[in-house]
Amino acid sequence: MPIYEYHCNDCGKDFERLVLGDEEPDCILCASKQVTRLISRCGFITKGSSGETISSSASNSACSGCSATTCSTCSH
Repeated sequence: MPIYEYHCNDCGKDFERLVLGDEEPDCILCASKQVTRLISRCGFITKGSSGETISSSASNSACSGCSATTCSTCSH
């Protein structure tokens, strides 16, 4: 049973909800049915060339100067 993230179009609240089947959730703050499902970030773990574990997020990088997940690759 997946947990999805939603945004209420009426009050602006973002919230998470466990969704069963084809259930249409309502806002946890104002009970509105005018909600939009958000695309959630996902995390992953990879092994570096020397075997170290590198944790990351699909939308975050460790440094704003490049798209690398660690600063050791760009020296920032």
